[in-house]
Amino acid sequence: MKYLLISILILFSNLQSLDLDQVRIAYKEAAQNPEKVDDFFNSMQSVTRTEDMELVAYKGAAIALKARNAKTLKDKKTGFIEGVSYIEFAIETEPNNIESRFIRLGIQENTPKLLKYKADIDRDKAFILTQLPYIKSTQLKNHIKDYILHSDSFTSEEKSVFSGR
Repeated sequence: MKYLLISILILFSNLQSLDLDQVRIAYKEAAQNPEKVDDFFNSMQSVTRTEDMELVAYKGAAIALKARNAKTLKDKKTGFIEGVSYIEFAIETEPNNIESRFIRLGIQENTPKLLKYKADIDRDKAFILTQLPYIKSTQLKNHIKDYILHSDSFTSEEKSVFSGR
């Protein structure tokens, strides 16, 4: 009986956990399509600050993206601050986590200057360019390369390394 209960709990926890590859895809879709933000936001609601820092950073991004669509300026600002707090927590907890830095870069690049959340763009960009060759996940590496090729923060020379030109 004890083993059956443990097996059921393990199975249930595996069904409840988020697949990081799917989260990456959902983030990219939500960042590009406002109609996908609610789905991404809802999928990240169960994430807590005790989980993998990549998921914590994605939860912050989901909150920040959701705030962008809020009706009032106050709700936009409050949501944005909450989202950024998750991203910053993830980076403070694991400063060498390239995925959290990548998420922060994406949010910073797409944030209005009014919110004053652009201070780490150059530092995150340099970190990403330095660490990109060491990423083991092909999906993450391709995800970041694709972002670099479409980003305004990266120079044509930096982009050409990834575009094969």
